[in-house]
Amino acid sequence: MSKSTKEFKDFVLEQLSEAPNIFCRPMMGGYLLYSDDVLFGGIYSDRLLVKMVPENEKYQMTEVVPYEGSKKTMYFVEDLEDKEKLAEIVNNTVKGLSRQ
Repeated sequence: MSKSTKEFKDFVLEQLSEAPNIFCRPMMGGYLLYSDDVLFGGIYSDRLLVKMVPENEKYQMTEVVPYEGSKKTMYFVEDLEDKEKLAEIVNNTVKGLSRQ
């Protein structure tokens, strides 16, 4: 897995500014992303990925493997320009994870 750049992480965090209580932790060359203390996704190889929950199927995001050897796939969030939509995706992901 190639490392994620600090610049991309900073850009993603700025784009997620409308989602509630976002913070990140560095992890093995990437960053884990949390909203209200719920791990909802991460930045892997300069890609924003979120956990797969039924609430996000409507966005028709591509399923990808976050890193080599991962047993789970995640949704790849390609469009990072719409802050409102990104906040909605984060909120739906957190909501879906709380139901699991």
